[in-house]
Amino acid sequence: MRLDSEWVTLIAERWLCDKGQELDYWRVEKVDSVIVLPLYRQQLLCVRPSFRPGIQRATFDFPGGRLPAGQQPLELAPLLLERELGVPPTAIQRTELLNQVPWVINSAFSNQGLWGPVAEIDPNTVLPEDQVGLMAPATHAGVQQLLQALDCLQCRAVLMEWARHRA
Repeated sequence: MRLDSEWVTLIAERWLCDKGQELDYWRVEKVDSVIVLPLYRQQLLCVRPSFRPGIQRATFDFPGGRLPAGQQPLELAPLLLERELGVPPTAIQRTELLNQVPWVINSAFSNQGLWGPVAEIDPNTVLPEDQVGLMAPATHAGVQQLLQALDCLQCRAVLMEWARHRA
């Protein structure tokens, strides 16, 4: 059995285990995610906290979303920055990907890819204060501060990969 939607596919499978038993297995295939790491005036930016139903509270995150079919991660980054931080696309000086192929997020239950673009925002841009949730210096200490504040494992992974590339 297979149920398809725009963002997720649910697949029911039957597998033969190493003991010869048939096992029913449910798997979720998710559309790739894009988590943008915004740099502004030597600061890393998180969007203002928003409520996450899965953990029943508001959390800090970097701008992010699902990658629509046919779109590239660097094409989506400006749209995410505009939607979540109010950054106009013309204010983005440079974007680059931390990864050239998606990082695989895989568990026994689901599969998904993750893309990590970094976007440098023009320092002369005035950001809407009501959309910025947290700013931390783009330093080792700032990364440590954000790792304490971020619950999202995908956001943490992008941040740690960025820090690793800078080291």
